[in-house]
Amino acid sequence: MPHDEQHQDADNQHQSRENPGNGGEPEGRNPRVTDDFTVRRHTLPTGLKYTTTAGRLVLRREETKDGKADGFLPKAEIFLVAYTADPGEPAAEEQSPAPQANRRPVVFAFNGGPGSSSVWLHMGLLGPRMVDSGDVGALTPPPFGLVDNPETILQHADLVMIDPVNTGFSRVVDGNEAAEFHGFEEDRDLVAEVIRLWTTRNNRWLSPKYLVGESYGTLRAVAVAGRLFDAYGLAVNGLGLISTVLNMATLDFAPGRDTPYALHLPTYAAIAHFHGRHGDRPLADVVREAEEFAGREFGYALTQGSRLSTEDLDDVVRRLAEITTLDEGFIRRTNLRWDYAQFSAELLRNENLVVGRIDGRFTAPPANQQDSINWDDPSLQAINGPYSAAVNHYVRAELGYENDLPYEILTGRVQPWSYKSFEGVPVDVTGTLERLLAHNPHLRVHVDYGYHDGATPHFAAEYVWAHMRLTDAARARFTHHYHEAGHMMYLKPECRLDQLNALAEFVSAG
Repeated sequence: MPHDEQHQDADNQHQSRENPGNGGEPEGRNPRVTDDFTVRRHTLPTGLKYTTTAGRLVLRREETKDGKADGFLPKAEIFLVAYTADPGEPAAEEQSPAPQANRRPVVFAFNGGPGSSSVWLHMGLLGPRMVDSGDVGALTPPPFGLVDNPETILQHADLVMIDPVNTGFSRVVDGNEAAEFHGFEEDRDLVAEVIRLWTTRNNRWLSPKYLVGESYGTLRAVAVAGRLFDAYGLAVNGLGLISTVLNMATLDFAPGRDTPYALHLPTYAAIAHFHGRHGDRPLADVVREAEEFAGREFGYALTQGSRLSTEDLDDVVRRLAEITTLDEGFIRRTNLRWDYAQFSAELLRNENLVVGRIDGRFTAPPANQQDSINWDDPSLQAINGPYSAAVNHYVRAELGYENDLPYEILTGRVQPWSYKSFEGVPVDVTGTLERLLAHNPHLRVHVDYGYHDGATPHFAAEYVWAHMRLTDAARARFTHHYHEAGHMMYLKPECRLDQLNALAEFVSAG
């Protein structure tokens, strides 16, 4: 039976661009710029009935001209997909001191990039329908497909997926400049405004609220949580951080910055292990050895530079070769310092393969076997097609939303990205998280790591936690979950199930 017939009831509704709900826009001023949501009703395989609202939410701002109010003018149209349990469902009407308050948790989620749409978390992990992509070694061939996700977070919480400007179908309104929103602060404020407006319009101020981000989306999640609290007094219950980066200095192989080289070492070891370079040793043993060496001898050697004795240098080179399985000559030529693009090209060079960055389990033949650096990512190339096919079919055929714009899955249209507020210092939101944890003693943090993630290594995230100024009570509000997969650990079915079970417990506890 087609999915639409199985999951969609007869009283589907469509809200056109002429529908009111435009935030009080003055008549005659951009009258066509209105929300264009499409509403449909569905039923999960478990029997839970829910409603989808898909479309572009118009954001507006109060303008002034010559010191006088000039109207509440549209600035951007932000594509979102909201999933809400229908009234009457037990999970949607929990007991509350205020009978009309909906106390069901709400998860607001987005990916990162910058320049990524939310399709990865939406259709890879959280939503009720997911991509049939397969996994490394067993990829689904074109034209791919969709399958049900019985473990969807919708079983436990409502869900709102958000695409920032120039990702997905989100665009600026005619007459505005997209570049205005391509920056840390502007993006933070825009996503926070989407959350505030959705929360207000749907009467969800008394619902537990969670922000879930992936990659740069983790940095965005912390920043947005800070903005929501500071600007609107909206406190979130939890932050879900998947493939985390909160301090970009831990990932930046800049001249004179040695820390990232040590923080990537356990990931190199884990990827080498996946490709059979460590025999039958358990992954946990390989990673633990790499972490101990990175935090002690290797970290010390990097700080010494040319002061390191020949004997100590020889010992470090030997140990690095054992841990990473890279050639000793390569390690010497790089002066103990190589970045991930070099590692990708070098690890399986003798097998004429490069390894993925987003997920080091994936491989592909190099464009040129002599290249010393690999900028292509076979893991991203493997999953881009399935996710593109799935979302383009899903929004039209199953959500009923139509738009002729290309759905920008992962785009460079947001570049250059501005970090002007961090001029001269690393991009770092750990201070914001420290402050949020201090101000809100009920805020909890869920963290997911992929051992084979070359983009946001787990040891780099652990380094950040260890250097945050937190009380023991605040540290106790973190939960840490490790997966034998990459950046998008949900590509591996076992990891997806583990992730969703842990996330379900996380949002239900609030």
